[in-house]
Amino acid sequence: MQAWHIQSDHTLKLANADQPEPGPDQVRVQVKAVGINRADILQVKGVYPAPPGYDSAVPGLEYAGVIDAVGPKVLGRKVGDRVMGLIPGGSYCETLVTHERETLVLPDEIDFATGATIPEAFLTAYRALFVEGGLQPGQWCLVRPATAGVGLAAVQLAQALGARPIGSTRDAANLATARDLGLAGEVIENDSLPEQLLELTGGQGVAVIMDMVGPEWGTLLKGLRIEGKLVLVGVLGGTQCHLDLRGLLQRRQSITAMTMRSQPIEKRITMANLFNDRLAPLFANGQLKPLPLVTFPFSDAPEAHRHMLEETFSGKRVLVMEP
Repeated sequence: MQAWHIQSDHTLKLANADQPEPGPDQVRVQVKAVGINRADILQVKGVYPAPPGYDSAVPGLEYAGVIDAVGPKVLGRKVGDRVMGLIPGGSYCETLVTHERETLVLPDEIDFATGATIPEAFLTAYRALFVEGGLQPGQWCLVRPATAGVGLAAVQLAQALGARPIGSTRDAANLATARDLGLAGEVIENDSLPEQLLELTGGQGVAVIMDMVGPEWGTLLKGLRIEGKLVLVGVLGGTQCHLDLRGLLQRRQSITAMTMRSQPIEKRITMANLFNDRLAPLFANGQLKPLPLVTFPFSDAPEAHRHMLEETFSGKRVLVMEP
């Protein structure tokens, strides 16, 4: 098979690789499409290696395809099943192996390229808002920002499950896609962000903030309600902050951080089960919609990375296997 390999000069090269064989409880997937994520670009640059036990030479977290082999102890999957998934690394390849219980159901109504837009964005957003954040129907939440894959997924999930999502951006024009997906409110990233949140929520503040920006929490937390939760998912805006802890104590607010990539296998299986039980039916009946996408041939991964870095596009980039 072929796979993209990271070179010492931080470029990608398509080269031959050994086809993997599934272990006892694993399945092998013939990959049909690969979702592109910012983590892939960081890995190529040498600043975000795969977790221990995974090959850092081949990037990629997201895939959709068909199972073509199963291990002897596999019970819940069979050859021919359409699946998608989020793995710690190595999806930029023609075949991969993964634990059978990590695979996500790919509804028949969704094609492979579209399926490759779903796992990372929707699993991350669901965990941040509802598992870590404890968001409940009727509550307000802030999706910061609501302009890329995880943010767009979070807007849909909050709206579909009865909460009220507010999206942030530095440029209101970038929220067009998020508006179509169900935004209940929007705010501009500036010094008045807390005041904007308080105005939208009748003075209460939002119950949950899903934050992919950081680090200006000294200001941001003024828009989080008493006993609200901030869930840190990314640090696009920087890694250092100054925070007066008195406000945090007085309002009994909580801050937690999460990653998806470095979770142990048992937690990855738990999230896969949550998706299959709670979210796959919502995709099948149309309550949740896959993200907008632009596709590139599998042979053109460097161009897909360039597009993510240089082009304005509110959605996902996907590598599609050529016939």
